[in-house]
Amino acid sequence: MQKLPDSQRASRFPAIRRVKADAVFGWLQSGWHDCRRGGTASLFYGACFAGAGWLMQVVFAQAYALFAGLTTGFLLLGPFLSFGLYDLSRQMELGEPPRLAPTLAAWRPNLANVGLFAALLAIVLLVWARASIVVFALFFTGGLASFADVVRAVLTFEQPDFALVYFAVGGIFATFVFAISAIGLPLMLDRRTDAITAALASLVACGRNPGAMLLWAACIVILVGIGLATLFFGLVLTAPVVGHAAWHAYRDIVETDEEETPAG
Repeated sequence: MQKLPDSQRASRFPAIRRVKADAVFGWLQSGWHDCRRGGTASLFYGACFAGAGWLMQVVFAQAYALFAGLTTGFLLLGPFLSFGLYDLSRQMELGEPPRLAPTLAAWRPNLANVGLFAALLAIVLLVWARASIVVFALFFTGGLASFADVVRAVLTFEQPDFALVYFAVGGIFATFVFAISAIGLPLMLDRRTDAITAALASLVACGRNPGAMLLWAACIVILVGIGLATLFFGLVLTAPVVGHAAWHAYRDIVETDEEETPAG
């Protein structure tokens, strides 16, 4: 069996496998293994996630509603920001030593489509940030809410409706982004697929594997949540694990060229 030319790989809609829900734990295990092998290269990306959080905390210290929206936006931009981690996993899969430098420009061979996808995620993030401010304004009418105000309102159930509405609205945005990017960006890296095909393939993957993808989404939320709850320090480790695991999720769900191409 011969590998398909890049032009055919890019235009061909990938064959999507059905996987069991417990496959998620294998993805996480492989992600952790890649993180350990990647070493400083993997942790570099984790440090970038943490650094971005610390920067936003300083810049938006007086505008907590906007800070909260941008912080939770990690879940929205995460698939794109993890592009280099996918490339590190691909390097190790090919038996190559993990090298940071090539991953910094891994998006260049498919620049137009990756840029289009990134622009879409950025727009979703901006809309969510605005929606976050509106939700805060609706429930905290006495002025800008502080971090202490929000924690007190949530933990003491002073405003249970706030938590319900905030996470419900955020969940809509997060679900949309997850559905189009679960395997979309790794596919664009591996096969240089166009943005629309990648998004549709990701939607099909979610539709065919609802149990596994729901569990995978929950694991992402938990791991990123740990990172946020530790004042972003935890992201140094959890973000790379999620990024590497996402590559293995893609590999498990999307059939390879050899499996798709009949012998002849």
